[in-house]
Amino acid sequence: MKSDDRGNGFMKHASKEKHRESESSDEEESEALFQADFAFFDPKSDDFHGVKILLQTYLDNREWDLSGFVDLILGQTTVGTVVKIDSEEDDGLFAVISALNLGRYKDHRCIAELKQYLLKVCQERTIIDDLRLLLEEQAQSVGLLVSQRVVNLPPQLFPPLHDALFDEITWATEDEPTEELRKSFGFKVYLLISKVYKLKNANQKHGRSTDNDDPIIYIKPEDEIFQKLSLWSFNFPLHTQQVTAHEAMYLQLRNYQLMGLVMAVEADKVSTFRQQLKALITE
Repeated sequence: MKSDDRGNGFMKHASKEKHRESESSDEEESEALFQADFAFFDPKSDDFHGVKILLQTYLDNREWDLSGFVDLILGQTTVGTVVKIDSEEDDGLFAVISALNLGRYKDHRCIAELKQYLLKVCQERTIIDDLRLLLEEQAQSVGLLVSQRVVNLPPQLFPPLHDALFDEITWATEDEPTEELRKSFGFKVYLLISKVYKLKNANQKHGRSTDNDDPIIYIKPEDEIFQKLSLWSFNFPLHTQQVTAHEAMYLQLRNYQLMGLVMAVEADKVSTFRQQLKALITE
């Protein structure tokens, strides 16, 4: 259970609002519908396997200490959420979101390897120095925002899922038992690692289209908002190409490829992000 009940904040498990969504099958010929009650929970050790599966390609196909990374996420119960179906018959895990202080965890092998990976894939000369600054000198005020989910999670869950995270971060700056821990959640910048489909050879500036044919398809709609609000962002090629047969055909016809996306977003843009995400989902 997270802290005390904070007004319009979300509590986890029984007293936290549950969201019921009707979803249809991806197959057009199927008219079957199923309902599921999704619930938000504190991360716990039992979620290790489910979270590890969701983050399997977080750093593309790199061999790194993913298990250690998952342990950090699950060990930070005051800030972080996993989404499951509220059913005793189903123990599947559908989403995870958290924010890890890069300075606080700098001595962990997984964070050291993650930093090395980012510096290696960044080929933007105008960005590499800023990236290195966030990963090293300013790491104590940088939150690595980790958000991964199954592709068919109802979009109505996206705003409350992010609201829960940012509310918990605010509460942690007030409620953590030591001053050191409270300060560790006083993020000034969020660093995000994600994936997009990018039109090959498209002319871009700061990740946005410069012609009528949008060169980017955002897998997660919130990434478009984050990128527009970002201090800077860069793309890099991925080796892992996890797409369905239907997606592969579509992307080949449209000449798209799966790319990595790294963004730096100032914490004072969070309020704007939350408003724009709600507006986007309710359109």
